[in-house]
Amino acid sequence: MCGITGWVDWATDLRTREQTVRAMTETLACRGPDADGVWLSKYAALGHRRLSVIDLDGGVQPLRDLPLPRAVLSYNGELYNYRELRAELRSLGHEFRTASDTEVVLRAHLQWGEQAPRRFNGIFAYALWDTRREELLLVRDRLGIKPLYWHAHHSGVLFGSEPKAVLANPLFRAELDAEGIAELFALPAAPTAGHGLFRGLHEVRPGTVVTVGRSVTRQSSYWALESHAHTDDPATTRETVRALLADSVERQLLSDVPLCTLLSGGVDSSAITALAAGARERAGQGKVTSFSVDFPGSEERTPDAWRTTLDAPYVQAAAEHIGTRHTSVVVPDDDMLDARDAVLRARDRPGWGEMDASLHLLFREVRRHSTVALSGEAADEIFGGYPYFHDPVALAADTFPWLHGRTTPAALLRPEVRAEVRPDEYTAEAYRRSLAEVPRLDGETGSDRRLREVFHLALTRWLPPLLDRVDRVSMSVGLEVRVPFCDHRLVEYLWNVPWDLKSPGGRSKGLLRDAVRDLLPPQVTDRPKSGYPSTPAVRYSEVLTARAHELLADPQAPVFDLVDRDVVRRALAEGRPLPSPRTAPNPIGGLDHLIQVDEWLRAYRVGLR
Repeated sequence: MCGITGWVDWATDLRTREQTVRAMTETLACRGPDADGVWLSKYAALGHRRLSVIDLDGGVQPLRDLPLPRAVLSYNGELYNYRELRAELRSLGHEFRTASDTEVVLRAHLQWGEQAPRRFNGIFAYALWDTRREELLLVRDRLGIKPLYWHAHHSGVLFGSEPKAVLANPLFRAELDAEGIAELFALPAAPTAGHGLFRGLHEVRPGTVVTVGRSVTRQSSYWALESHAHTDDPATTRETVRALLADSVERQLLSDVPLCTLLSGGVDSSAITALAAGARERAGQGKVTSFSVDFPGSEERTPDAWRTTLDAPYVQAAAEHIGTRHTSVVVPDDDMLDARDAVLRARDRPGWGEMDASLHLLFREVRRHSTVALSGEAADEIFGGYPYFHDPVALAADTFPWLHGRTTPAALLRPEVRAEVRPDEYTAEAYRRSLAEVPRLDGETGSDRRLREVFHLALTRWLPPLLDRVDRVSMSVGLEVRVPFCDHRLVEYLWNVPWDLKSPGGRSKGLLRDAVRDLLPPQVTDRPKSGYPSTPAVRYSEVLTARAHELLADPQAPVFDLVDRDVVRRALAEGRPLPSPRTAPNPIGGLDHLIQVDEWLRAYRVGLR
């Protein structure tokens, strides 16, 4: 996996701006520690940092076709069907200089133009400069697994895999306006697609091509879910799900570097691990390597509605049954405190605090052994595994179901800021726009209609921040995380599977459990949903509380340009938790967010508009 960046400018000769382009590229070194490259022309400049996974000696980027380039590509991703596409393109007369999937992307565009992404199975975000048309294409995969940001300036655009690359160009300033404040405080758990948080920064939407020409910039969608009646019986549905998932996992095992799985002991990650083990066995390869995360003292923690069971016993059962080489990474709380700054820099925005820090430390340890990891991310979104799918009150709410009954950090805003931002109205309007995007099924009514809405909300508003978190934290240590449940063929199929087949007999994710039952021990297959673990450590909470009191005593603390100092002071004095940006219950989540916002405003010198 890699980092990409670049600059298009119709008013500047970019051949004289190499130093700036290299500075933009260097901000992404963590995403691509193995190599770097820059390509310059009069109107366009592309930068690239490479994490070598396929064709280690080839695939140098930015890549161009020779001798006179018709197109130049800076690519971040993996095409899991690149071998089939390569054969097809060869039959059409294309000759290849490398064995990389990057060259397949380039030549696919030369052959099929903007229709090329429709043929791709993979995770990707890339920039292609068409030298003939003097036109830039910014392309992102269907589910938005790989990030890509862009900013339109007075005579062109800047773009990058992460905001930090755009921020390295003096044409862009870190500023937060009313919309950005609303995204940060009211909708951190349901961010608006395409919104880059900073003023004037956009994210290429999933399944979208942004075309930048001299006179116009346009956006076009090359993929969207389509609703139609599901006609397969239960047995056929289970078999189809199993076949699609197995094929997705097998395709994603393609790698020229060490690969592992992330194993939490739930049915999602365990199914991925078991299918990976089976595919490796058929290929005559060795055992799968797997990793999990744990914390000192976790066995003493009382289960709650979110963390219903401890991971460790289920991880052990799954690893022994499947036969993996397993490592449990234990994360002390002092290490998490040390990791907070690294995570903030990785995400370019306030995130999820200690959950991000522990994930960073897990990924850092995994990276010592593997360059690629397979994850069970997105199974809950496509199979309906979250509690809100099963809560009639949440489903009936006139808002995002996971936000129903919850107080967001917007409650902390100063009265004058709140009046300007109008967080309640902003959230309500975001919800209405999201519902308008749902592809309806003619004649569908009642609970079936509502559940279709909720699945679409989950895929477009709940899943994106989870995928962004995984990408940004993993790439901060140079680890590529692949997500087999996000294979668009599986998502398209499950989109139209009725709820009674996804949740037979009311069993959460019953369809998935039945589809992989023969691969796993019963206690793992039937384990109830249990969320990502948070630390039970006391020291982490104590340190954050002390830092919050330091902020309250600092008259120059920038966070209080947005947040009401007295509201925070009273909450701390009364021992009440601050409202958290996360939906998972966590008594220090809101405190973590408050401190991170202050740290972010300082570190990124964010101006307020």
